Amino acid sequence: MAKENVCVWFELPVSDMAASKVFYEKATGHSLKEQDMDGSTMLVFECADEENGVSGHLYKGKPAGNGRGPTVHLAAEGTVEEAMQRAKDAGATIVSPIIEIPAGRFVYCTDPDGNSIGLFSS
Repeated sequence: MAKENVCVWFELPVSDMAASKVFYEKATGHSLKEQDMDGSTMLVFECADEENGVSGHLYKGKPAGNGRGPTVHLAAEGTVEEAMQRAKDAGATIVSPIIEIPAGRFVYCTDPDGNSIGLFSS
């Protein structure tokens, strides 16, 4: 049975919530909203359709580091080149050239904790 969205939510562990909020807001151009869930604070990536959109959050945890964990691809404002520069300025390591696919373009990088992410622009 095929689902509309195979991915329904993602969670990224980070070591420093405040620093990660700054990094991800700068790199993606999107805001994160702080939420308390059963006594745990998380930073949620806001999306246009909060009921049906696919999103995720950052939480205080133990990152896999050095790009060893799964890769989460995030929509980035502007061009991939602009997102790459913002991410690099915020502490990312760029680990690939820009990759073109039919749906758009993206680049692989690691965040300051070593989480593997893709910055995507359609």
